[in-house]
Parts: sequence; C-alpha cells; structure tokens
Amino acid sequence: MTDLRRLLTTLASDETVRVIVFESADPDFFLAHVDLTATPQAFAGLMADLPEGVNVFQAVGEQLRNQPQVTMVKLAGTARGGGAEFVAAADMAFAAIGRARLGQIEALMGITPGGGATQYLTERVGRNRALEIVLGADLFDAETAERYGWVNRAVPANELDEFVDRLAGNIAALPDDVVAAAKLAILPNDHADGLARENDAWAGLLFRPATARLMSTGLARGAQTRRGEQDLEGLFRGLAR
Repeated sequence: MTDLRRLLTTLASDETVRVIVFESADPDFFLAHVDLTATPQAFAGLMADLPEGVNVFQAVGEQLRNQPQVTMVKLAGTARGGGAEFVAAADMAFAAIGRARLGQIEALMGITPGGGATQYLTERVGRNRALEIVLGADLFDAETAERYGWVNRAVPANELDEFVDRLAGNIAALPDDVVAAAKLAILPNDHADGLARENDAWAGLLFRPATARLMSTGLARGAQTRRGEQDLEGLFRGLAR
C-alpha cells in the first residue's frame, strides 16, 4: 500500500500520463486481500501520512478514486476483500470471462469491509446487491459482476488485453485537457460520512477475541497459502461447522 500510494502521488503531477492500467502478473490472483498477519507496526508509515477522515485502507481507495488520470483495472484473476475494494475504487474495470472472480469475504472472518467497499459497492450496484455481496460473501464471476454493475464489462479472456489496451490508448490520445475536464465534470461521490460509519463498524468487530480466533484458525487451515486461497470462502465456512 505504501508503494502504491507513492506511485499514485508521483503520477498525479505527471501531465504526460493520462491513463493508468493495473493488471497482475499472477494468472490466478489480481489482489488476494489484506495480509491477515499484518501488525499495527506494519502500517506505521501509512498512519503517519494519513488523510483526515479515513483509515489506512480507505486512504488507498480514496486516492485511487480522486486520481487525475483515468484508472483502469484489467481483471483476469481473483480479487477478494481489499483487492475487490481496489477494483471498485478504480474509474473503470474490465473482467475476463472464465477467469475473473470478485468477492468481499470479510463477513466470514467476523468483520465487515473496512476499505471503502460498503460505500463504493452501494454506489455501483445499489444497496440491495451491496448487502448480498457483503453478507453473502460469495465469489462473483465476470458476467454476474457486469450485470450487477460491479465492473464495466465482462470480456472474453482472450480479448481482454486488446480491448483494454485499445480503450486506454484511445483515451490517452485525446486532445489536451479533455481527460482532466471530463474527470472534473464527472466527480466521484463524496463518501466522507459513509466511510466514517464503515470504519466504526469494521473497527468495532476487528478487535473482538472471536475475530482473532477466526483469523488465526483460518491461517492455520491454509489461508494465505496458494492452495487455501483457491477456495477461501469454503475454508472459512468450514470453520463454522
């Protein structure tokens, strides 16, 4: 997160950059989720440079949402939890059919999303579907995510690179000031109050002993191993049985 925020800050003042495309070198995962073993000390640097009114996770999404360049996600793997929040924070997201998967798994860990998902999802898909995503805690395929409005479009996997590269290239080739003017006119919604409510809800659950037990047991059963992450929802649902 530190490197990402530093990159976005550097690019924000670079007028030669008009589009930023995020993709993963890992064919199975775009962004897994927040590191379950992270300690408060790991976030000390981010905490020292935290914008007012957001937690360390929300700060990443808000910086991405307010980036002067167009931000795109090329989603060809799994994005869960904080990874799915990153996808929802970007200006546009395009998902590979048969490969992309999106999910907010936090409820199975005894918490609620804490990096903007409650606000970004409600804006994108509506309250009823946001509740389904957050409380159902299932993985969504590309076609369903498109139908819900979670991503812009589901694209055949073998066409995803060409599609995103063409769109990004077309935007980057627009006349001077057009991208900036469009982003100024089509502002992201102000979620300040909602992000504060989200943080209160998340923090109120995070430090309970039951939550710590769930996460530690999940880690012992294979969470954050490559095999365990293939069906993380199944792994955590199994802990309740």
